Parts: sequence; C-alpha cells; structure tokens
Amino acid sequence: MSRVKNNSSSGKVSFSLSQVDGFWVGHAENSTARTGCTAILTPEGAVASFFTPGFAPGSRETELLKPESTPQNIHGLLLTGGSAFGLAAATGIVKFLREKGVGLNTGTIQIPLVPGAVIYDYPQNLSQGLLPDENMGYEAAKKASKKALKNGPYGAGFSASSGKAAGPEFSSPSGLGSAGLVENKLQLAALVIVNPLGSLINPHTGVIISGIRTKGGQLATREEILDLLKDPPPQKPGHTILVAIGTNARLDKLGAFRLARLAASGLTRSIFPSHLLFDGDIIFSLSSNTGPLVNENWLGAMAAELVSQAVINSVPLKTPPPQ
Repeated sequence: MSRVKNNSSSGKVSFSLSQVDGFWVGHAENSTARTGCTAILTPEGAVASFFTPGFAPGSRETELLKPESTPQNIHGLLLTGGSAFGLAAATGIVKFLREKGVGLNTGTIQIPLVPGAVIYDYPQNLSQGLLPDENMGYEAAKKASKKALKNGPYGAGFSASSGKAAGPEFSSPSGLGSAGLVENKLQLAALVIVNPLGSLINPHTGVIISGIRTKGGQLATREEILDLLKDPPPQKPGHTILVAIGTNARLDKLGAFRLARLAASGLTRSIFPSHLLFDGDIIFSLSSNTGPLVNENWLGAMAAELVSQAVINSVPLKTPPPQ
C-alpha cells in the first residue's frame, strides 16, 4: 500500500483522483476574480452518492445521488467557488460532455448528469460578475486529464482559506488537497477543497497547523477557538469543505452512500471544530466499478484516512500572518 503524505502547496502527489480508472480532473481559474472551479469527469459513468454533514450546503442535482433515486450513474461532478452563482459552471461541463456524446441514453438524446457543490470564497472574490460560469466550467472540463494533481490554490480551491470563524482577516490560506493509495488492484483517492470556519489539525499529533489566528498573528489554541465561538461571529459567513472520493472498487449506490458517510469522519479528525452552522460540507463518493470487490468497512476506514490527510495536504508550507 502507498499513502500520500506530501503537504507541499505545489508538489505533485504520487497517486490522486485523476489517476483512478475512469476519472479525469481539470481546473480553471480567474486570477482577477480570485475564484475557480474543478471538473471531475467520469465519461464511462460512475456509480455515485453523497453525504451532507454540513448545515449550509450549496449544491445541484444531489437528489439523483440518493440510493433510492433511479439514475445509477453520473458523468461528471463540479466543485466550484463563487457560492450559489458558481453552480452555473456545471452547464459548461454538461455542454462539453454532450459534445463528446456522453450521457444518459434516453432513446432520443444523451443527457450528461453532472451534480455539483460550491464553497463560499468571498470576500477573497471581490469582483462581482467575474464568477465561475458556463465558460469556466467548459474550460475546466476541456483541461481534464489523467495527470497527477497538485496540492494548493487550484481550481475550486483557488481562494480557499481555513479558520474564518473570527473573520476572514484572521484566516489562513488553504486550497485543494489530495491523497490516494493503490493496493493490489484497488485504487482509492480523495480530493478535498478546504474552506472551513475551523482550524486544521495534524490528526497524528493533535497539533493545530493552520487556521484561526489571533491579532498577534499566532495560531489560536483550542481553548481560544472555543471561547471565540461563545460570541456572535463578526459576520454570517458561508464556508465549506467539498470532498470527492473516487475508487474503482465495486459498489452499488447504497455502498457509495455508505462510503461517503464513513469517509466524513476524516474531516472531524483534521478540522476543529468541524461541521458548524455555516459550513456546507458535502462528501461525494464515486466508483468506476472496474476494480475488485472489497470489504466496505476497510474501504470506508481508508477513505476517512485519506480525507484527513488530504485536508492537511492543502496547507501551504508557509502560512503568512493576518495583515
């Protein structure tokens, strides 16, 4: 088994979601607006489901991912900045896939099924109107490849930050984090867009490594964070962790739902506190069903480990103090 432990903000990881059989990943950003989106393509179809531990999600077409819903496969997934406005980028992914003849065959037309979810990347994105849109989604889909992903400010994680419970001026940069493993014929990977209200914790040592900072520029302790939460926040923020778990393990939709729910525990290990009232955390799980049948308990436990590690991998090597 190989597990990724690279936390460089620019270093490639040795195995990532883009390299799982049946998956392609691409990013697009707008450096002026400081926002972006990530397209995850599964053109051969992927069994998928989701779990929502957050209280303020922003999403589209997640109803079709419920185990009881009729569609069995999706063809793409959007992770994006821009809050609710950014969901428009999914139209670009749908357009790209339609041009390639990918989608649900209804007998008369191929309809690409592309759920999605957003993070709230304001006030970093101050350029109203320059938001993830159809063109940006199309660009991300067009750039999708099998290349190993990089950790850091890419795609939907372009302006992500952690620790905004005290206000965005006391947060720390984060971004996209990735981790994965290959064991025999099994492939499993996590891609995480890290934009929580809480701080990030090394799950192995319990040490806070990024997030909420004091006025003096030091990372706030657990006690200081809990004291902070006693008071009303300086604003009503909307922030989120977006997770995409990809595997080739054989799963049905119920199994994919269980995988997403099991993987969610990885967030509580690496984010303190997690799943607050203005966090819109969503975990998506997708399987190309091209690999082996494995024990679901083991698969879920390993997915949680990878989610936790991917969160830590999103942290730049050097995090500047607040201005």
